[in-house]
Formats: sequence, C-alpha cells, structure tokens
Amino acid sequence: MTEPQAVDLSIEARWIVPVEPHGVVLEGHAVVVDGDRIIDLLPLADARMRYVPRERVELGEHVLMPGLVNAHVHNPMTLMRGLADDLPLMRWLKEHVWPAEARVLGPEFVRDGIELAIAEMIRGGTTCCNENYFFPDVQAATYRRHGFRAMVGLPVIEFPTPWAASPDEYFDKGLAVHDDLRGDALIGTSFAPHAPYTVSDASFERIALLSDQLDLPVHLHLHETADEVADSLRDHGVRPFARIKRLGLVNERLIAVHMTQLTGSEIADCATHGVSVVHNVESNLKLVSGLCPAEALLRAGVNLAIGTDGCASNNDLDLFGEMRTAALVGKIVAGDAAALGAASVLRAATLGSARALGWGDRIGSIEAGKQADLVAVRLDDLETQPIYQVISQLIYVAGRHQVSDVWIAGRRKLAARGLDGLDTADLVARARRWRERIVGA
Repeated sequence: MTEPQAVDLSIEARWIVPVEPHGVVLEGHAVVVDGDRIIDLLPLADARMRYVPRERVELGEHVLMPGLVNAHVHNPMTLMRGLADDLPLMRWLKEHVWPAEARVLGPEFVRDGIELAIAEMIRGGTTCCNENYFFPDVQAATYRRHGFRAMVGLPVIEFPTPWAASPDEYFDKGLAVHDDLRGDALIGTSFAPHAPYTVSDASFERIALLSDQLDLPVHLHLHETADEVADSLRDHGVRPFARIKRLGLVNERLIAVHMTQLTGSEIADCATHGVSVVHNVESNLKLVSGLCPAEALLRAGVNLAIGTDGCASNNDLDLFGEMRTAALVGKIVAGDAAALGAASVLRAATLGSARALGWGDRIGSIEAGKQADLVAVRLDDLETQPIYQVISQLIYVAGRHQVSDVWIAGRRKLAARGLDGLDTADLVARARRWRERIVGA
C-alpha cells in the first residue's frame, strides 16, 4: 500500500465551489495544498487516506471558493472614501479628486492607502487586484510586503503629477518598475494609460508597441460615459474604441474598464479580438456613467471581469456587494430574469477577472497546479438559512462579513476574521490623519 504523502495543508469544507467546471458545487471534499499550490481536490475520505497534512483546517459550515479578483481599483484612494459624493464624473474629478491629489499625492499617501485597502480586501475575500494609480514602485513594495497578489499599472497621462513630469518620464520610470518586478511571484505589471481623453495618440502608439514587445496588458478606462464618446467624435472624428483600434490597442491584452456605451459592432469586435471588459456596476451607477451591457458581452463570447473601481467613487472594495448588484442590474439591462445568473457573476469575479489580467492559468479557480488563493465563507448564520442553492446564496444573500478565512499562495492571511500582519488600530489612526490633512489642506 502506498504511504500517504506529507503536505502542508488540507482544507476540508462542507461545500467547495471550484468555479471550473462552471456552476459545480462539491460536498464533503478537501483541497490539498503544498507550498503555494493546490495539488489536489478530492473527496474527504480519499484525502485523509492519501495525504498527511501538517495543518488540517475543518470548515464544517463553510463554502470554500477561489479568492475574488478585483479587476479594477485605485487603492490609494481608500483615503478619499466619501470625499465628494453625489456628483457626475467630470465634476467629481476636476473639482474635487484631482485638486485633492495635487495637495497630498506622494509615496506615503500611496503606501497608507494601499495598506488600508489590503486589510479591507482580505476581510472581504479578495486575494488579488488590478491596480491603476501613481507611484507603482511604492504600490509594488507595499503589496509584496504584505503578501498580497496584484497587477500594478504603469501610469501614462499627458499632464504632470508628482510621479512624472512628462510622457517620456512616465514611460522611463514605468519601464524601470517593470524591469525591477520581472519574475516576481505575486506582483505583475501592465500599462495603465488613464483614458482616451487624457492620453495622446503618440502615447497610445508607444504603449501598443511596448505592450506587444513585452507582452504586457493595457489597463484603460474606456467608453465610461456618453460625454466621452461625444467628445471623441468632436475631437478625433471617431468613437474612442475606434480610435484605439486604429492605434493598435484592440487585442487580447486590452483590459477595457467600464464600457457603458457600446454598439453591437463594438461588442462583436471585443469578442473577435479577445478584449476583456471590466464591469464596475456600482461606481457606474453612483456617477451615473451608464450601464455596461454585461449579458450581451457574455453572450457574444467576451471575457467579463468585475471590479469595484476606487473607494472615492464606489465607496468600498466589497466584491460580494458588487457581484450582487451586477447580477440584479444585469437582469434589468438585458430585460431577462435569467441574465447574469449567480454562477456567471461568480465566474466573472474570479476566473474572468484572472483571465483579464493574463493570469487565468495561475488563479481564479480551484484546480490542481494553480496557486492556493482560497476563501472560506460561513453560511450558518440565521440570515443565510435555509440553503437550497449554494452559489445563489453566495451572490444574493451572503456578505463580506461572513468571510472567515483567506489564503494567498498557500499562506493564511485571515483566520476566523483575524488579520495576519496588519494592525487595524494603526490603519484607522493613519486614515484619520490623512482625512485631517486632506480636509485641512
């Protein structure tokens, strides 16, 4: 008889939702982890015969699922949560956000905002994010220090900021960050041009060339509002999507964020060229930016991801809330109660978001060989009883406060709601000090 294999960890859960295969719920199974990887997913009895774990975690009334992947964030902006609410996008940006950033933006602001965001994300079941902000070197160092998985955007914008003074400097400093992060186990890089209305044709052409040479994603706000489309028609003679297509950016590396204003031909183009679309439903609702045709994108075969956007416009990093809103709004937009079903929304927030980042072979589902980014959700509260369909319960009933345990790359980051390596009292104190600086500046 073969001797049982020694491994680092076995997680036994009442239910396991692997995401791949789609819509499957397993009962009485275990996920076996060695090092940073999942090595097996099998019935509990078989797991106990085949493996001897150094640690066994028994989750009697929990769902074990892949870590959520937030496909669009501006995490330093957690420090601007609630700064300017109930305003349309351009007034919000020009009259409040950009002036506040001009006063306080710097390495310390970025570090403290990201640390606050990491704590919030872990407690909400998010194990990876796609970042779009300034000082990517500080971002990367902060995420790495806390063992959090992140795609760090290399910002490009035409006006000067404390990070860079000119387009050339944005590129030079961004490429230096990319070189420093080559081969990092947790941190990747993308190009992050802000938006068509803040980036020139010359910069977009340079990004297209470098993205192709370096095989880097391009993380771009696109077709966020009707005004953006109208302004592009006035200034460039074409819609923003057509403009960036002409400049060579419509391909499988494009992470198109918002996409609330789409024609049928643009949806078909996204499918044909492998574009990923990030749905940010709550931010879009709050800023009245428009409604992404998420179900139409899925039906066309477009990879759909989910993001929260930044805390200054959402105002949280709660992907459980985002999934529920996406499912409900998606039905109204499609005029179909079956649209954006629970399993499809969960897939978008896990494997769909992972694929958008180019990391679908690494995270987003519970499969042997993938990284052990895992989340346990308690479903024994009276508010989640009775349970008929587990995935529906996760989307329509459960909340982030029911996340009990989180692992990233096999390392436990949350245990029975307790954070590892983050001092919550200190995070709150620093956030309050930043509020005083921003309000008093």
